[in-house]
Amino acid sequence: MGNEEQVPTEETLTAGDETGRAAAKDPAGSDGNQPASEPQATPEKLTLLLEDARAKADDHWQALLRAKAEMENLRKRTRRDVENAHKFGLEKFVAEVLPVLDSMELGLSAASEEGVDTDKVREGMELTLKMLQTAVDKFGVSQVDPAGELFDPERHQAMTMQETDTVEPGTVVSVIQKGYVLNERLVRPALVIVAKAPPAG
Repeated sequence: MGNEEQVPTEETLTAGDETGRAAAKDPAGSDGNQPASEPQATPEKLTLLLEDARAKADDHWQALLRAKAEMENLRKRTRRDVENAHKFGLEKFVAEVLPVLDSMELGLSAASEEGVDTDKVREGMELTLKMLQTAVDKFGVSQVDPAGELFDPERHQAMTMQETDTVEPGTVVSVIQKGYVLNERLVRPALVIVAKAPPAG
């Protein structure tokens, strides 16, 4: 009949056993896609990797030492340059002033002679003063001579007030001592006398 149960025979049991044994031998299936095993690191390869790492570390260390030495040399050169600037920064100024000193010595020597011509001594002093003014001008030094100007507390120092009606109150009527500026920076204020209005009446 069509619905009769099939009784397993000896042939079917034998075929099943063979299939199971085959599956046990080839667990990945019959397509042969077995995972590839990773190559194992040999002692020789590990030794080469270690030596390479040591060589790179030594190169980096040497580069660090060189950079440190260069920074130290730069620091020393900078410090030396600053020290030399402090020591010899006025060298050019001194070179400009020395001729003035020479001229003053010659003038004093001439003034001590008997029968000296005072007009010539005066002329020599005027030339010496001009030399000095030229020398300091080269280094940005200029005079503050505010006679006739309005009083400027930033550059002038009032020593006294003088009553007058000839000039506007607050005007510098006399300069007791000239001031000086260095590159627009005040070195010494001018000492001045300032006008004030006389009392009314």
